[in-house]
Amino acid sequence: MTIRVLLADDQALLRSAFRVLVDSEPDMEVVAEASDGAQAVRLAKEARADVVLMDIRMPGTDGLAATRMISADPALAHVRVVILTTFEVDDYVVQSLRAGASGFLGKGSEPDELLSAIRVAAGGEALLSPAATKGLIARFLAQGSADDDRDPARSERLDALTVREREVLVQVAGGHSNDEIAERLEVSPLTVKTHVNRAMSKLGARDRAQLVVIAYESGLVRPRVE
Repeated sequence: MTIRVLLADDQALLRSAFRVLVDSEPDMEVVAEASDGAQAVRLAKEARADVVLMDIRMPGTDGLAATRMISADPALAHVRVVILTTFEVDDYVVQSLRAGASGFLGKGSEPDELLSAIRVAAGGEALLSPAATKGLIARFLAQGSADDDRDPARSERLDALTVREREVLVQVAGGHSNDEIAERLEVSPLTVKTHVNRAMSKLGARDRAQLVVIAYESGLVRPRVE
């Protein structure tokens, strides 16, 4: 199955470079390009995109607002957004995840990393594996969600989870893969996948990235302060 990719960036040169890269792969194709967030939301629906590579800083409707709009539209429930950003200076990382992004990637990443990110997002996974990325998410959440700013509604929703689902959620929040979680909890990867899917359903999460955000915001997992 071909992954349908939408490029959203106000720089035409970057879109052109991304198009050449994506279209060179046999399992994916660029179906549309957008120069601002509002156009990205419209084209995500019209072009039936699977994955949107979204720049944060664009004129008019920025990438953060566009991601929030895509996530809130039931007709676009299948669309996954990958934010393209600069890790060290971008204050919007955790806001992007809260808005519904499946993950984020640096614009200076290697081509293979970008292509892998598209495939990972299309498969419903979260781009949270690298240690640096996990640490960054924890740091931003530590800054942006103090103890008195926890989401009580989400904390209550955790009551719907079984003990094992909570255990799996803690591992997901640590950025571990299903195989890694299976080894840690001494169960099969299929069992882990079942628990993850059930947790997503009970918590109303679009994907694993959203599970991570919920785990931190609810207080189930607390960021480590270096």
